[in-house]
Amino acid sequence: MEVFIVEDNENVREALAGYLRLEGLQVREFSEIAPAESALKRFAPDLIILDVMLPDGDGFLFAQRIKKTRETPLLFLTARDQESDRITGLELGADDYVVKPFSPKEVVLRVLAILRRTKGAETATVPDKLSFTLDEEELSVHEETHQILANGEAVPLTAAEWNILIHLIKHRPQLFSRIQLLESCLGSMAEGSERTIDTHIKNIRRKLGNENWVETVRGFGYRFNGGE
Repeated sequence: MEVFIVEDNENVREALAGYLRLEGLQVREFSEIAPAESALKRFAPDLIILDVMLPDGDGFLFAQRIKKTRETPLLFLTARDQESDRITGLELGADDYVVKPFSPKEVVLRVLAILRRTKGAETATVPDKLSFTLDEEELSVHEETHQILANGEAVPLTAAEWNILIHLIKHRPQLFSRIQLLESCLGSMAEGSERTIDTHIKNIRRKLGNENWVETVRGFGYRFNGGE
């Protein structure tokens, strides 16, 4: 598997690349957005580690361009530690968000966790196909091809979004608190705030096209709301 690192701090970049290579991953290093964007036309990395503040542009804007054409998992690196920045990153479809300074070993563990979820999500124990209806709309879950279709259209979910939605579907109509979803679905990301789950749910609802697929029970949490 291959990882792109887009980080202008040479020491940080080389340290991360070294640890990732020790884990058997191929790594391409970039100090600016332009060469990384060019490389994406020729290569298909399994994950991109992306600094938010880069010499030739904003990492958030670059992430927006990436997500228009592919669903490559993203892990943001940034010195900006405000919760609003974390939420912005997650709303852009990031799978994780790490604030500097950090331990390279910790970032590598997070990368490996994302790759396991991305490559192994299809092992979720759901039947080959589940179909649901709600408000005359249809939702289909295809385990074998790791697809979710809303009214026949494929829904591009991040690994984190897939894990949350599949967890809610598998345990329907059980209600889950934000803390339960953090711990059950996000693994190494569980130290994030409860707003992290709210942001993922918001993204899932937007992508499914009907916010009622995931019901909010005020003061308690979320549950899947489709009928078979």
